[in-house]
Amino acid sequence: MSGKKILVVALLWLATIASALAVVHTTQRNRELTAELGRAQKARDELRYEQERLLLEKGAWSAYSRIEKAAREELNMHVPAANERVLVTKK
Repeated sequence: MSGKKILVVALLWLATIASALAVVHTTQRNRELTAELGRAQKARDELRYEQERLLLEKGAWSAYSRIEKAAREELNMHVPAANERVLVTKK
């Protein structure tokens, strides 16, 4: 082979190696990003669940406060003092 042909083959060989390394790097980066996406989606789902739970809890607390307000204002009820409490036991 002439010197030009050897040079062309060498350059093509180097380009092939560079391309293969780029494919390996891209594949690895894709795997890393896919794993990161999975973790982010799991965190998102956990946060959504927590938000729903907190909204339900908020609703429960607000309902209790409304009941307590109605008991105090409309029915003139109050929390019993220690001496007004009676312990009821089952025989």
